Amino acid sequence: MPTTIREVAQRAGVGLGTVSRVLNDSPLVSAGTRARVQAAIADLDFRPSQIARRLSLGKTLTIAAIVPFFTRPAFVERLRGVENTLIESEYDLILYNVETPERRDRCFREVPRRERVDGVLVISLPPRLEDVAHLVNADVPVVLVDANHPDLTALNRIITDDVAGGRQAVEHLIGLGHRRIGFIGDLLESPFNFTSSRDRYQGYQQAHEAAGLPVRPEYHAQGEHGRLPARRLAEQMLALPERPTAIFAASDTQALGVLEAAKQAGRQVPNDLAVIGYDDVEVAEYAGLSSIRQQMYQSGQAGVELLLNVLADPARPAECRMMPTELVIRLSTGPPQR
Repeated sequence: MPTTIREVAQRAGVGLGTVSRVLNDSPLVSAGTRARVQAAIADLDFRPSQIARRLSLGKTLTIAAIVPFFTRPAFVERLRGVENTLIESEYDLILYNVETPERRDRCFREVPRRERVDGVLVISLPPRLEDVAHLVNADVPVVLVDANHPDLTALNRIITDDVAGGRQAVEHLIGLGHRRIGFIGDLLESPFNFTSSRDRYQGYQQAHEAAGLPVRPEYHAQGEHGRLPARRLAEQMLALPERPTAIFAASDTQALGVLEAAKQAGRQVPNDLAVIGYDDVEVAEYAGLSSIRQQMYQSGQAGVELLLNVLADPARPAECRMMPTELVIRLSTGPPQR
């Protein structure tokens, strides 16, 4: 039979309330009494019921993470940062995977409630205008990770400047001498309101404008996220009468599809076609893919740390933290052939 809290109280010679205060780290217990109770807990190998502890604290001791398509490499890496940081706290993690707009709406509406969780991380799901007021006025603190909205000054956010990252990628290609640069990304308009691919394309446009280069519509292709859709789009782009000499893909997954299309078309990378991706997931290094590295693990970690700070001090002002990007040059980019 497991040891009960009553047996601990009897062994230490104190009341049940004193044992409860020791378990909850209350400062209202003297050092000597605390030592006796802790010794009784150790002698009896007492393991307090988590359910009872949660009830006594008036907390769930759980954090919710709402994340879309969580098996995608970039989202997995952010979740690793979340989970590994929460291990060091008293909180458990509940994951809500979102793969439909209806599921997103239900999670935004139902998850941020005090009876369900103590805090919420919204990962890579930019809220719509109609979601903003609900998240700001939720029962529990909400932190956005890799998600933003121009009206969200009242929510804590960990974001990446994808416009700057996209510009960085194209400036690298322009610096190598490329003037015909394609872009392959996600659909610019989606029911999930994803902004990362759209922002990276904006950086692509900015780099062209700064260099005095035209943004050619035939060099912009968009489709469903994935390696195979990106491969088909790249095949079409490489079949143009005046094909691009370089392609910037909005993710490493899509860049792998571009590499496959180049191989199928008999184009050598980087001599015939330079390719750069975004994210710098593990497979990018294996494939020798140049990429824009964003701090995915660190952003998940920072999101948890920020949420824990808000839980400890609910009155603290909202914070927006920008995570840097970094150009990683590998074998897939080089100057165009003359």
